[in-house]
Amino acid sequence: MILGQSQANVYLVTGYTDMRKAINGLSIMVQAQLEHDPFSGHLFVFCNRKQTMIKILYWDLNGFCLWQKKLEKHIFQWPQSEKEVLAVRKRELLWLLDGLDLAKTKGHNRLNYNTLF
Repeated sequence: MILGQSQANVYLVTGYTDMRKAINGLSIMVQAQLEHDPFSGHLFVFCNRKQTMIKILYWDLNGFCLWQKKLEKHIFQWPQSEKEVLAVRKRELLWLLDGLDLAKTKGHNRLNYNTLF
């Protein structure tokens, strides 16, 4: 699946996106408006105004991939932010895709240990 890329970051593009945009339109938006590199392999996540559809754009070795999920009955709990781009962890993206509200859902913080070896 798309989350298998270990080095990829996840960026939620806050606000709402015109879902008529496909790979070319979304990649231009990532580069020109958001000032990110669409060829980085990072995941760029977009949501429509009704919050029923999410698209994820990413570069995979030799071409762009566009993943889409459309809900039939429910809505995504799309975060509202003053920032244009919101960086989240992969597990938070999975929570969002499962219908959880990122503002209300909190997982354990990441723990890092320094070793003296």
